[in-house]
Amino acid sequence: MDEAIQSEQQQHLTLVIRKACFGLPTACPSCLPVYIYLKFANVPFDLSYNLTFPDSDHFLSIESTKDKEKLLLLSTSVNFCDVSLDLQHLCSLADQIPYVDTDTYVAYNNEKGGVIESLKEDNIVNLDAGVQNLPEWVSTMAMINSWLSDAILYELWVGSDGSSAHKIYYSDLPWPVGKLLYLKQVHNVKQLLGISKETAERREEEIYRRATMAYQALSTKLGEESFFSDNRQVPTCYIFLPTSLDAFFLGHALITLYALPETSVLRGKLLEQANLVKYADKLKAEFLDAGSSSPDPSSSSVPRRGPSNWGKFRVPVTNCSKPKGQPKRERTQEEKSFRRKAKYFLVTQMVAVLVFLSLLGGSDDTEVDADGDDGFDYDG
Repeated sequence: MDEAIQSEQQQHLTLVIRKACFGLPTACPSCLPVYIYLKFANVPFDLSYNLTFPDSDHFLSIESTKDKEKLLLLSTSVNFCDVSLDLQHLCSLADQIPYVDTDTYVAYNNEKGGVIESLKEDNIVNLDAGVQNLPEWVSTMAMINSWLSDAILYELWVGSDGSSAHKIYYSDLPWPVGKLLYLKQVHNVKQLLGISKETAERREEEIYRRATMAYQALSTKLGEESFFSDNRQVPTCYIFLPTSLDAFFLGHALITLYALPETSVLRGKLLEQANLVKYADKLKAEFLDAGSSSPDPSSSSVPRRGPSNWGKFRVPVTNCSKPKGQPKRERTQEEKSFRRKAKYFLVTQMVAVLVFLSLLGGSDDTEVDADGDDGFDYDG
């Protein structure tokens, strides 16, 4: 067993995450901490972007048979614009992104508490050996992965116009598919956070209050140090070194500062803690910006250990510019007839999508209000 572990450590890792955006290697809340963790550990790894299955995060899932049937129904209505799309794969996906892969080892997001926990448990990369059993460290980690995790979730899907979530997850998808998945995940997040029409105002206040308390506690704990935890393995003195706690909080802080809109309430509360902002900017410059070169998402290939048939959506780009100086040619009767039929076809597809969305909104059995999925004003 030890020999196998040593063999894994010598192998080159490949990290599969969501695409780069907002000036970050990825703005996915599940992916960025894993990227930062490997950077902290100074472990060489290849980076690969997966543009498929944008809803396969820890909180994004397609579970019920009805949902799967609806997606399969929709698949008959989105095969226009020459988009190659198989929604049936969306129905059978597992929430495995991000994941780390080698020739003989793979750590998925949905196993053993996540990629970082898998890397620690399997002795591949462990930055927490000296602190992971300390009560203060454990409680601080729990606070980040509960209160702050809920806050960023709320901001991305409920407390904003959804533009950040769209850019992170859906910008490479055709509009009907992206819109459908977006509305579905807004509903899922409301369920996860316990938000309904009756509880929306109370839950919003509670989420932001806890986030404020978390920021204040973390600001006090950090002080003027470079990292949150001292390495207790050094017998003669305390040396502050990065741990997974730093990776999780730094990922949260960078997404809050760079991916959320300027009007974000959560962003404003983080900006009130000057040392946390300084901490995030300093580590971003040191570990993310220095000598980093993000691969082109359109040219990245997903490693073989991922789920089968994980191809990327390829949306052909047509040249819309018109040549200048060329006289207009009179269309033939066949061309006019074809254009009329094409317009009817597109109108039919859009009506099918709208009918499907209405069925989706009306078939939910929970008490969570779905009428506000496309708008987030709960103050009225």
